[in-house]
Amino acid sequence: MSQADSARGIGRRGFLKRLGGLLAASALIPAAASEADADGTLIGTSCEPRFDELLLPGKLGNRGINLLTDPRLSPAIKKALMNVPPALRGIFPPTITMASEYQECLDFIYYLDKMWLRESSRDQATKSSGESLEITTNKVIEGTDGNKIELFIDRPPESKNRLPCIIHIHGGGMSFSSARNPLTRRWRRSLSSLGMIVIGVEFRSETLHPGHHPFPNGLNDCASAVKWAHSNRDYLGVSKIIVSGESGGGNLALATALKANAENWVNAIDGVYALAPMIVGVYDRAPSHPELISWTENLGLQGNLAMVRAMTMVYDPEFQHEKNPLTWPLYAQDKHLEGLPPHFILNYELDLIRDDGVVYARKLLKNGVSAISRIVNGAHHVPEIAMPDAVPELTQDTLSSISTFARGVKDS
Repeated sequence: MSQADSARGIGRRGFLKRLGGLLAASALIPAAASEADADGTLIGTSCEPRFDELLLPGKLGNRGINLLTDPRLSPAIKKALMNVPPALRGIFPPTITMASEYQECLDFIYYLDKMWLRESSRDQATKSSGESLEITTNKVIEGTDGNKIELFIDRPPESKNRLPCIIHIHGGGMSFSSARNPLTRRWRRSLSSLGMIVIGVEFRSETLHPGHHPFPNGLNDCASAVKWAHSNRDYLGVSKIIVSGESGGGNLALATALKANAENWVNAIDGVYALAPMIVGVYDRAPSHPELISWTENLGLQGNLAMVRAMTMVYDPEFQHEKNPLTWPLYAQDKHLEGLPPHFILNYELDLIRDDGVVYARKLLKNGVSAISRIVNGAHHVPEIAMPDAVPELTQDTLSSISTFARGVKDS
């Protein structure tokens, strides 16, 4: 009897039921092997992967690996890193351990500040493809503590339409560097050349302003900058406000949105774009979150626990805010996340803090927040800003991604 005759004889529903049973039964029968190993073991009788042949990434597969010997590293980035002098001439990095005192941590932060300024000043860091087109103005606003906050505003020379506005918060572990840094200025101008208003925030930080400025000083200044831009949308010609930052600036970008949500002014923010956000601190041990695999996989490739602890201690000297989501957004709970604007989080394959952003994006999605998380393969910590000419395609792609995101989110 043919298959068609069978179908007519038992009815269509009965035939499909019988056919489904046959398919289900066949799934339980191992596939036949066509060849065997030398010892007679059948090949192809199992779909299980050969775990003994897998190469685990980074320190998971080779504890002796470093950033330059890691096979995942982009050749272009490796070439650029090979040309970086190992230390400041006559100035060597302070010894930092997991038991370092506050002053030792401060000394280390000041060393990092000098190193970053040196790298930023090499070559012609202030150049950008549209530098001759941007108009830069300075604006000083008042902060919550009566302090003065300097804003650097880059914008295209003329536009008949309102433009997206990027509030840019520079990196530096929330404690060092400056909005005046040559590479940071270049980043803002490159963003502005894509037809956006870009406002750089000179928030209070340890190495830039007299006295000590731990949490929440810098965060309060970033919040003040966003509020000012929101209240001056008409004056600035702003259509949407996107808060963006990298590394420590990524922390402050995410924390500013959380602060706005808690204080009921989140309508001032239309979107958040964070690059490699530093959103968990190191106190007496590595972060214990089970999904943060990169803290083992990439430990020591570019940073170690003692270095992150030093930055943590400078930002939170009394160790009082370990689980405060405004200090470390990774600890935000459902009630903190509900109602936030869209987020885009860019992470980097060889970065120690890669998985922090991935996990945070998952938490956003769980709470109904539009969130995209991407990982840049072959890259360490934010090379688009640290060495833009070494990775021109990646640099342009990230700039375009920010521009596309800013134009795509809905107006508040």
